[in-house]
Amino acid sequence: MSLVQFDEMKQTVKQAFLNAGLAESQADICAQIHCESSCDGVFSHGLNRVARFVDYVKKGWVNIDAEPESVKSFGSIEIYDGQRGIGITNALFAVDRAMALASEHGVGIVGLRNTTHWMRGGTYGWKAVEKGYAAICWTNTESCMPAWGAKDTRVGNNPFVMAVPMQAGALVLDMAMSQYSYGKLQVTRLKGEKLPYPGGFDKDGNLTDVPGPIEESMRILPTGYWKGSGLAIMLDAMAAFLTAGSPTNEIDKIQQGSCTGASQVFMVFNPQHFGGKAFSEAMATSVAEYVNASTPAEGTREVRYPGETTQRNRVNFRANGIPVDDGVWAEIQALAKISAG
Repeated sequence: MSLVQFDEMKQTVKQAFLNAGLAESQADICAQIHCESSCDGVFSHGLNRVARFVDYVKKGWVNIDAEPESVKSFGSIEIYDGQRGIGITNALFAVDRAMALASEHGVGIVGLRNTTHWMRGGTYGWKAVEKGYAAICWTNTESCMPAWGAKDTRVGNNPFVMAVPMQAGALVLDMAMSQYSYGKLQVTRLKGEKLPYPGGFDKDGNLTDVPGPIEESMRILPTGYWKGSGLAIMLDAMAAFLTAGSPTNEIDKIQQGSCTGASQVFMVFNPQHFGGKAFSEAMATSVAEYVNASTPAEGTREVRYPGETTQRNRVNFRANGIPVDDGVWAEIQALAKISAG
């Protein structure tokens, strides 16, 4: 494990994306988002996803020349076809449109169908709260999790994001419908560690906290057991419903494992149309403070609200460097040198 400064990381990732064929602006935006994710401590969907994204581009699973195309617009709701373009730039476009609609109507809802992997879902919640909006966003995915009681994968882990601005910082929940995302399993395995709690079953059906056997079996555990399974199924159906797009069973027919063809929803709320900015931020701050004041359980030093760890990591890693797995970093450096000379 090494420490890499943000600017060095971004320049290296950007060059890797340029070498993959992205335009200057695309490479810059995507490198910024990947590096922000790692800087926030979400290594699994930051630096660790760079090589995978480059591979998807090379295989033609991501159309780097595509732009979102308007399908339908009525009032505060807009629907776009992502045309299998770059997931990050598509999603940033969608959350920006949702904010613009929320400025006018109080609520903005943008459905984005036929897009590709948006990387860290929390990115789009953070982009909203940084401009003073609240947000609810989610995506469906290819099947990567068994429904509760099943062995084979028929359900996506369908990440879900909620974000509310505070007076300083924000409440931001970014979670998959699996107990641990596959990215978290990878990060834990690369560290040679076990999961804090069991995260799935091995190929023989034994519950385990060792990430490797779960990755092999693909029997990850739904969050909250049957409740997480049910919520994942409904998030999939609602994403397809609100975008007239593909549910998981159709995404599986496109390209197994790539998330190509996903359906995403971006709901943004303008506090000025509800309780007002001052009330909303003060309320959210009181929620965070009330949670922080909890009596820690045995073996726990403090109780944190959603998004608090992210903000601490951001400050720490910006100042002191971002931790990177040496093997992952070497792979990205090699991608950055392919045609850079």
